Amino acid sequence: MHEMALAESILNIVEETARNQGAVRVTELRLEIGELANVEIEALQFGLEVVLRNSLAAGAQVEILTIPGQGQCLECGAMVPLSARYDPCPQCGGYPVRPTGGQEMRVKDILVE
Repeated sequence: MHEMALAESILNIVEETARNQGAVRVTELRLEIGELANVEIEALQFGLEVVLRNSLAAGAQVEILTIPGQGQCLECGAMVPLSARYDPCPQCGGYPVRPTGGQEMRVKDILVE
């Protein structure tokens, strides 16, 4: 389950950022996870619950924003919504559709005290 490793990396980013700001506690955390990032959101939430305990972010409110997938069909050139990699173009049925969005994973905001 790579989501636990992602959760640990998120904790490292959050704690380093908080310490650099002289914070004693993280109260809120917002993440952006793309639909095409191959992340199981529920597993990531569980991993975050585990790794945030006994940290500067213990008890922090965590919000995960899902970024929709999108791509460009290399057959017809259309920019289309994309819910999974390797899906055909919903307009022409062609392949491949090159992902152009929804692959990101980032810590968007951290609120500290």
